[in-house]
Amino acid sequence: MRIGVLTAGGDCPGLNAVIRSIVHRAVADRGDEVIGFEDGFKGLLDGRYRPLDINSVSGILARGGTILGSARLERDRLRDACANSEELIDRLGLDALIPIGGEGTLTAARMLAETGLPVVGVPKTIDNDISATDRTFGFDTAVGVATEAMDRLKTTAESHQRVMVVEVMGRHAGWIALEAGMAAGAHAICVPERNFEVDDLVKMVEERFARNKKFAIVCVAEGAHPAEGSMPYEKGTIDQYGHERFAGIGNRLAIELEHRLGKEARPVILGHIQRGGTPTAYDRVLATRFGWHAVEAAHRGDFGQMTALRGTEIVMAPLADAVTELKHVPQYRMDETEAVF
Repeated sequence: MRIGVLTAGGDCPGLNAVIRSIVHRAVADRGDEVIGFEDGFKGLLDGRYRPLDINSVSGILARGGTILGSARLERDRLRDACANSEELIDRLGLDALIPIGGEGTLTAARMLAETGLPVVGVPKTIDNDISATDRTFGFDTAVGVATEAMDRLKTTAESHQRVMVVEVMGRHAGWIALEAGMAAGAHAICVPERNFEVDDLVKMVEERFARNKKFAIVCVAEGAHPAEGSMPYEKGTIDQYGHERFAGIGNRLAIELEHRLGKEARPVILGHIQRGGTPTAYDRVLATRFGWHAVEAAHRGDFGQMTALRGTEIVMAPLADAVTELKHVPQYRMDETEAVF
């Protein structure tokens, strides 16, 4: 088989582990030819690719980012690709295409699969918000980075009697905020699934200071919003790829808390540090398993599917299931968090 691989959307710890696994299984075990498209779907449409063999993926298992590069694709170009999918697949001589990406990438994969392209998807996102799989690689690494950051911030917050507002990634799902906040023992966690009351945060901090616990850590997802009328806050605009540009809830909340409390409050925006660098052992293993099963699915002809983790098993799930709805933090998980904190 001639298999094409691409990585699209935001970078994520574990992408190189998937690429490496695909090449090892396809080239070394199956005798396939593997090519890697540069810069995601843009490379696919422009015909920019390079051969991938065992030597080209040597030493990349623990490397962050993606050796193929990544980019987002304008929707008009994707529609054009779908309209000319047969010509595209013939020109490239592909027997299978394995796109690795999040909700946007898998939506594009589904659209291409529906036009007849032999597509097998691999889900990735540090947000862990793909509904068809229990976990996505990259999430464990992001949670670990955010947890370590809050562990470190506790000592400086306590030393200077400050409130630290730590903003983590999570546009529409608060999994990173929830699990990193729980692991670090944050004193409040704000997620996109439920608007937060600023008065509740103020009360929490005041009660801590009254008990001589003169610091607090507030973990807030970038997509979290205050309850209507609870503080000044404007929603961001929509970019060319259909994503909301957030107005910086971490900065705004720190300013509001400092104003109401009369105590020093500092924002800490972790940003892209959460998705850069070395993946954890868990993410390397999951990514490797996803790559192995994607090659097997291609040889079985299981196109229009994606790899998914269910319990401890890797199964195939329809791409349609991956993009129908995002996996949000359920109420019972929020209840568990409130019971602990």
